[in-house]
Parts: sequence; C-alpha cells; structure tokens
Amino acid sequence: VQLQASGGGLVQAGDSLRLSCAASGHTFSNYSLGWFRQAPGKEREFVATISRSGGNTYYAQSVKGRFTISRDNAKNTVFLQMNSLKPEDTAVYSCAAVWTYLSERYFGSPDEYDYWGQGTLVTVSS
Repeated sequence: VQLQASGGGLVQAGDSLRLSCAASGHTFSNYSLGWFRQAPGKEREFVATISRSGGNTYYAQSVKGRFTISRDNAKNTVFLQMNSLKPEDTAVYSCAAVWTYLSERYFGSPDEYDYWGQGTLVTVSS
C-alpha cells in the first residue's frame, strides 16, 4: 500500500491542524493505521493508532485529549486532527499501515508497521 501524507504547516501555539494520509494500492480497510512523529535530533515516536474498523484508537500520553485519529475507509484516508498545538509538537509526522485480520486490533510500535508514507512537517511557533 502506498501512503501520502499532507496537511502540515506553520502554526502558532494553540492553533489546530488536520493531517491527512491517503492510501492506494490495496484494500484500505484491511489495515490498521498509525501516526508517528520525529522531531529534529530525536527518535521517532508513536502518536496515535486506529484499528481497521475505526472502533478502537490509542494515543500517546503527550497528545491524548488534544489529538484525534480517524479514518474514512470509503475514501481510503486516515486523519489526525491536532488541537491546542504546542511548540513541542513540532516534528515531521508520518503515517503508517500494517495488515491485520483482526478488525479491532491496533499497533503502537513502529516496528510493527509494514508501510510508511513520506512525512509532512508541522511547525508550531510559540
């Protein structure tokens, strides 16, 4: 599956952004999806994940309550709504996919994912 992330940009602290990740090449609904981010000089970190059905989600503690992951299986797209952005949210955000036969399973480790899209840069100024 090919993944294409978009929606990044430069915003001020407290603003909102919505990232999108469009998929192609395989049956989108067969994949659990995740968002990860990597700040300059830091390792990649988990942000959020969603199950195939969209019924189960899981978030990093640092974004819980501010970010929302969702998916539209009819449009082969996963979203990351980011509210109340902070300067520490500045990073390159990437989406990833992993095939699973379990409709409610989600995955929190980058090592579990098979497909990655290119990142989109989010910069939050103070």
